[in-house]
Amino acid sequence: MNLKIENQKLHMVMKEIVFLVEEAEEGGYTARALGESIFTEGDSMNELRDNIQEALACHFDDVSEKPKVAHLHFVKNEVLAIH
Repeated sequence: MNLKIENQKLHMVMKEIVFLVEEAEEGGYTARALGESIFTEGDSMNELRDNIQEALACHFDDVSEKPKVAHLHFVKNEVLAIH
Protein backbone atom coordinates (compact mmCIF):
# COMPACT_ATOMS: atom_id res chain seq x y z
CA MET A 1 0.00 0.00 0.00
CA ASN A 2 1.41 3.39 -0.85
CA LEU A 3 2.26 6.07 1.70
CA LYS A 4 -0.51 8.45 0.61
CA ILE A 5 -3.23 5.86 1.28
CA GLU A 6 -1.67 4.97 4.64
CA ASN A 7 -1.61 8.65 5.67
CA GLN A 8 -5.24 9.05 4.61
CA LYS A 9 -6.24 6.03 6.71
CA LEU A 10 -4.35 7.37 9.73
CA HIS A 11 -5.99 10.78 9.28
CA MET A 12 -9.44 9.15 9.07
CA VAL A 13 -8.82 7.19 12.28
CA MET A 14 -7.88 10.34 14.22
CA LYS A 15 -11.20 12.08 13.57
CA GLU A 16 -12.40 10.44 16.81
CA ILE A 17 -10.71 9.71 20.11
CA VAL A 18 -11.87 7.69 23.11
CA PHE A 19 -11.35 8.65 26.75
CA LEU A 20 -11.88 6.32 29.70
CA VAL A 21 -13.48 8.38 32.46
CA GLU A 22 -13.39 7.25 36.08
CA GLU A 23 -14.36 8.76 39.40
CA ALA A 24 -11.19 9.68 41.30
CA GLU A 25 -10.79 8.29 44.81
CA GLU A 26 -10.13 11.79 46.18
CA GLY A 27 -13.19 13.17 44.35
CA GLY A 28 -13.76 14.48 40.88
CA TYR A 29 -12.99 12.62 37.67
CA THR A 30 -10.03 11.45 35.61
CA ALA A 31 -9.89 10.90 31.85
CA ARG A 32 -7.30 8.87 29.94
CA ALA A 33 -7.18 8.71 26.14
CA LEU A 34 -6.83 5.36 24.43
CA GLY A 35 -3.95 5.25 21.97
CA GLU A 36 -2.56 8.67 22.92
CA SER A 37 -0.57 9.96 25.90
CA ILE A 38 -3.31 12.27 27.16
CA PHE A 39 -4.47 12.37 30.79
CA THR A 40 -6.52 15.03 32.52
CA GLU A 41 -8.81 15.48 35.49
CA GLY A 42 -11.52 17.76 36.81
CA ASP A 43 -13.50 18.35 39.97
CA SER A 44 -16.79 18.21 38.03
CA MET A 45 -17.91 16.75 34.71
CA ASN A 46 -18.09 20.26 33.21
CA GLU A 47 -14.53 20.98 34.31
CA LEU A 48 -13.39 17.60 32.98
CA ARG A 49 -14.96 18.32 29.59
CA ASP A 50 -13.21 21.71 29.46
CA ASN A 51 -9.90 20.09 30.47
CA ILE A 52 -10.26 17.42 27.76
CA GLN A 53 -10.73 20.19 25.17
CA GLU A 54 -7.62 21.95 26.48
CA ALA A 55 -5.57 18.74 26.60
CA LEU A 56 -6.48 17.93 23.00
CA ALA A 57 -5.50 21.42 21.87
CA CYS A 58 -2.12 21.05 23.62
CA HIS A 59 -1.47 17.51 22.37
CA PHE A 60 -2.32 18.09 18.71
CA ASP A 61 -0.27 21.07 17.50
CA ASP A 62 -1.69 20.76 13.99
CA VAL A 63 -5.42 21.55 14.05
CA SER A 64 -5.96 19.29 11.03
CA GLU A 65 -4.74 16.30 13.10
CA LYS A 66 -6.93 17.05 16.11
CA PRO A 67 -9.89 14.66 16.46
CA LYS A 68 -13.28 16.15 15.71
CA VAL A 69 -15.14 13.97 18.26
CA ALA A 70 -14.20 12.66 21.71
CA HIS A 71 -16.10 9.69 23.11
CA LEU A 72 -16.24 9.60 26.91
CA HIS A 73 -16.58 6.04 28.18
CA PHE A 74 -17.45 5.93 31.86
CA VAL A 75 -15.81 3.13 33.83
CA LYS A 76 -17.05 2.08 37.22
CA ASN A 77 -14.88 -0.33 39.13
CA GLU A 78 -16.93 -2.49 41.45
CA VAL A 79 -15.50 -5.25 43.60
CA LEU A 80 -17.71 -8.26 44.14
CA ALA A 81 -16.87 -10.57 47.03
CA ILE A 82 -17.20 -14.20 45.98
CA HIS A 83 -18.60 -16.57 48.63
